[in-house]
Amino acid sequence: MEDSRLEEIAERLSSAERQRAAIDPLAATTQLSAADAYRIQMINVERRIAAGHKIVGRKVGLTSLAMQKMLGVNEPDFGHLFEDMILENGSACRVGELMIPRVEPEIAFVLKHDLRGPDVTRADVMAAAEYVTPALEIIDTRIRDWKITLSDTIADNASSARVVLGAEKSAPEECDLAQVNMTLEKNGVAVEKGVGAAVLGHPAEPVAWLANKLAEFGQILTAGSIIIPGALCRAIDVAAGDAIVARFDHLGTVSARFV
Repeated sequence: MEDSRLEEIAERLSSAERQRAAIDPLAATTQLSAADAYRIQMINVERRIAAGHKIVGRKVGLTSLAMQKMLGVNEPDFGHLFEDMILENGSACRVGELMIPRVEPEIAFVLKHDLRGPDVTRADVMAAAEYVTPALEIIDTRIRDWKITLSDTIADNASSARVVLGAEKSAPEECDLAQVNMTLEKNGVAVEKGVGAAVLGHPAEPVAWLANKLAEFGQILTAGSIIIPGALCRAIDVAAGDAIVARFDHLGTVSARFV
């Protein structure tokens, strides 16, 4: 697709986020390949960098077989995390800054060493991780009514919005991350359960995939990066007044209030 057309679509997504006004699915009017969608994502990433924002990590999405099947794909996707997207444990998330927010519990990795693909393995990820911590990803979409295709979510920075990081930090080898059980509570009521193996069999696997995928773009995962590797259960809707807590065996809790 011509660069001018990609720039136009990127501006539509950026404007939708700024104005909190949803747009129709991109696939409804445009035939976008995954490669085109990543180019659109990168246009807006570069715009944010030019505006003074700093990349602090990445997110991996579509790490469950159910989501991949729904969108007709056989691999995850990724997006970028900026410093203004990171919230402290227990803090307030302002719903008025978002559009159609949903929450997913994840096991976040923070790296002490660079990871450079290709050929990064799960063992490499575990060795490169400084610690893991509970996380809530607050996903959002600039596409009307969450009617997204693969190209929609990739172009829209993998539907990312905010990330809440827990206070507890655990060495990645302290427990079997694939066997970590999680309970997600909404307003004091357990609404979902999950396990670490829900993300490609082990939470480190999506991080390895990401490092290898980024090699195709000439990028690496740098030391200090925050990586959220995918949800342990389905995403739940949230609105002002909701309180969300995710409790992870061995790893601790993470929470957020929506105002």
